[in-house]
Formats: sequence, C-alpha cells, structure tokens
Amino acid sequence: MPSPVEKRPLTGASMTPAYDPRTDPNCIFCKIAAGQIPCYKLHEDEWVVAFLDIAPLSVGHCLVVPKAHYETLDRMPAEWAGACAAVLPRLSRAVVAATAAAGWNVLQNNGRIAGQAVGHVHFHIIPRREGDGLGYRWPAGKLEASEAQRLLAAITGKL
Repeated sequence: MPSPVEKRPLTGASMTPAYDPRTDPNCIFCKIAAGQIPCYKLHEDEWVVAFLDIAPLSVGHCLVVPKAHYETLDRMPAEWAGACAAVLPRLSRAVVAATAAAGWNVLQNNGRIAGQAVGHVHFHIIPRREGDGLGYRWPAGKLEASEAQRLLAAITGKL
C-alpha cells in the first residue's frame, strides 16, 4: 500500500483545464492562486491550489481551492469540482498522518448563511481529536413519505 504522502498525479493525465478567465482581482483566493499573496502551499496543479489555513480550527486545517473563481459550488462546472475532489483523498491522508488526527471533516460552505466567509469555492480539511471542542450541530428531523415524494419531484424536476 502506498504511503499517504507518496507523490503521484492527483488528476488524470487526460484532464486539461479548459481556459477559464474567471478571476476576481479583489478575491484573496484568486490572489493566492495567482501567486500574488504567499501561502503555506501543500499542493498545486493546473486546476487547484491547497494550502494551510492561516486561521485554523485545528492543527493541520487546510484548504483546497480551485484556481478559477466561482463563488458557490452550483456555479462551478463539474470538471472544476472534480479537480478539487481529486485532491481531497490524498491530501486528507497526508494531513491525518502528519497530525495523528483521530478523524477529519471535509467541509464546503455555500453562501454566508451557510458559513462561507470567502466568496470563492473552497474545501476545508479539518483534522479532529477527542475533546477538540469543535463539535457540530445536527438536529436530525424525520422525513415523512409525503414530504419525500414532494421533494423528490421538486428536485428531480430541476436536474
């Protein structure tokens, strides 16, 4: 089994990013991706840059950021989302191994109400330990069959 930090391509050899001029000159993540602002870089390829979060929730908290500017995930083409997703497993393994974390969260927020602080899609890898105090709220409800049918029709009708 390969080591969690073994070097190998994170994206398929046939994946070449389509030209995408989307950048925002006022976006901190666009500036980091362009090399205009320094970061503690963990990974970079033609699609994605990953770096340590400078306001970490835990030791090893890092971000995976597409180089093209998309404010929310629903606005991002699948090829860009896939490029970000391709980085997550290997980087997660490396972060967990380096920090001896007991687990980790992969988090992606869309919109201020959901906790998105920077208006550029990004994925958090947050190492977790017992008693770290981070927690999360997940007050699960109950999905009734009639509501499930209504949602099923509404959502699939928008696909």
